[in-house]
Amino acid sequence: MVQPSVAVLERHMLLYRRLWKASVFSFFALPYLFLVSIGAGVGGYVGEVDGFAYLDWIAPGILAATVYQIAANESTYGVYTDFEWVGGFHTMRGTRVSIRDMIAGWLMYVLVMVTMAVVAFLAIAWVFGTLHSPWVWTVPLICALLALGAAGPTMAFAACIRNDGYFELLTRFVVIPTTLFAGVFFPVSELPEGFRQLAYASPLWHGVELSRGAMLGTSPAWPVAWHIGYLLLWAVAGWICAEVAFRRRLAS
Repeated sequence: MVQPSVAVLERHMLLYRRLWKASVFSFFALPYLFLVSIGAGVGGYVGEVDGFAYLDWIAPGILAATVYQIAANESTYGVYTDFEWVGGFHTMRGTRVSIRDMIAGWLMYVLVMVTMAVVAFLAIAWVFGTLHSPWVWTVPLICALLALGAAGPTMAFAACIRNDGYFELLTRFVVIPTTLFAGVFFPVSELPEGFRQLAYASPLWHGVELSRGAMLGTSPAWPVAWHIGYLLLWAVAGWICAEVAFRRRLAS
């Protein structure tokens, strides 16, 4: 038998082969439409931001927001279904697959999904001429770290709830506000002080800053090590919370 966490990844990829058409729009078409409509369309009225054309400035933000949403969305119903409806995690518990293997396998699956979306987005961004730095090669690594920071806590949340209606609350009061006010569409410096601090607390803002710096060749708002350290903190805390939530759910 292959390493258990890899076996979990293989299972999720096998399921994805049957459902991949449902993700094409959100993974590939939607970011492209955002670049055209907001970056090129609205950008004609906005002009420049921080010395860059609005299309160039907004592209890294849209990429980071796409990664954030994919990681969060993939970790909601996918995890919930395997607990509440299908019982996949309960079945795994009866094998040599440990709880850590379940979490690692799921996070690897999320990283595969995110990597496909990032590569496709960067190809589109290159066509649009929005890549201005040789550090662009670090963007997939930045996005992988952001994805882990978003997926872990979402997995923990999905493992705790018994009603999928809570996912609507998560989307309305966490995912959408975070996307709107994390520096994706306009500088966080334009926000009132209180809202600015909330933006700084979001892992998405740190992902946006690092992606923007890597794609445009600019310095992020904080030292790079601070941004990376904060995203690592979210990833580690998310893993711990997910492990606790999985153990409680599987013991009930």
